[in-house]
Amino acid sequence: MEKFIKPIKVTENISLGGDKLVLFSGPCAAESLDLCLEVGEQVQSICKSLDIEYVFKASFDKANRTSVNSYRGLGMKEGLELLSDVKSKLGVPIVTDIHESHQATEVATVADVLQIPAFLCRQTDLLIAAAETGKMVKVKRGQFMAPEDMKYAVDKVRDSGNPNVCLTERGVSFGYHNLVVDMRALPTMRQYAPVVFDTTHSVQQPGGQGGTSGGQREFAPYLARAAAAVGVDGFFVETHPNPEKALSDGPNMVPLNEMENFLKMLKEVWMLGKQYVN
Repeated sequence: MEKFIKPIKVTENISLGGDKLVLFSGPCAAESLDLCLEVGEQVQSICKSLDIEYVFKASFDKANRTSVNSYRGLGMKEGLELLSDVKSKLGVPIVTDIHESHQATEVATVADVLQIPAFLCRQTDLLIAAAETGKMVKVKRGQFMAPEDMKYAVDKVRDSGNPNVCLTERGVSFGYHNLVVDMRALPTMRQYAPVVFDTTHSVQQPGGQGGTSGGQREFAPYLARAAAAVGVDGFFVETHPNPEKALSDGPNMVPLNEMENFLKMLKEVWMLGKQYVN
């Protein structure tokens, strides 16, 4: 099975799809600067010790919420100021979500990677607006999308003049309030672009707690190991010092104090898998 031809640029100094593992990680929502710095500092330190490229992740707005009463975030102005502070204080690149086309240009003044949420992966204007910023575009596969159909999302970005696009696997709907990961999707999508495996949203249970989503974080290591063995180019892992108190997606986030062992395991399996996967 063929795959993409070249690595893509995350930043001038970081490539996805090359010889180094790339991690996109942070809390689900940018709850506060203190939280983001705590998470970012610890994950950055772990990544340096393991020789993993690190991109800090947090969302300034969680627009795809189950309930109107769910926490959404700080909003774009305050959220971007926070992410800018994290970027300057830690010296790390930033990835965050955009939900509407008009957000792309302003968010790109801070973020190095624009993430397209799974529910919006078919939104042509959003993909084109993200592409036209010149920043890397990270497209999550919709829970309703066949892996081979993600080729068209990649085409929308590349046809807009931006070669730096990757796909992210986060599971597909399997009945109500449940997701399942089809590992065949990973090599299928790697024909079109580098692939990132979203470890934590793959164990999410959308709407599984009534007005909020549940999750089964205990299965995250198993799916991550499987994805590393099948062959991916990076991982997306949300983490929090106290997931039970997190304002968004706590049930599926990896506790911050478990991240070092989690990433050690992941790197070892990924390196082993690279011997068998091009």
